[in-house]
Amino acid sequence: MAEIKFNVNGKPQAVNVSPAMPLLWVLRDTLGMTGTKFGCGMALCGACTVHLNGQAIRSCITPVSSIAGKNITTIEGLSPDSTHAVQRAWLENDVPQCGYCQSGQIMAAASLLAKKSKPSDADIDEVMKGNLCRCGTYQGIRAAIHRASEILTASNGAANKGGVA
Repeated sequence: MAEIKFNVNGKPQAVNVSPAMPLLWVLRDTLGMTGTKFGCGMALCGACTVHLNGQAIRSCITPVSSIAGKNITTIEGLSPDSTHAVQRAWLENDVPQCGYCQSGQIMAAASLLAKKSKPSDADIDEVMKGNLCRCGTYQGIRAAIHRASEILTASNGAANKGGVA
């Protein structure tokens, strides 16, 4: 066991766990943050996607020792009240079916939009291809990402003009 310190959703955390323990299980079992889901355990499905210093990663294969001193954002930290542009667009477009993969989908989409504010369909397909959805909501996911881009563009434009979006 080792004490590992890092930040989760802007708050300092210290856990005393095996350094090899996957971040997913630290988040779910040690910290009680169950929004990040276990899907495959092999980084193939994307259900466990979180942000590490702003980059989308698979928490199921990330040893907690590798995140010491770094910043993690989970679905719970994207926004406290589901007002992040991606979460809003997901709801507007009725994307979720069973919902199991959605936190990973949203985290991957948020990471994409942080890097590229107006992604093309090809950009979206490239980034999202590693996030699987058993319900097949891929067209809705793409539409929601485009909608989130519009929301972000509108809010950035309003902020630059001193208004509120």
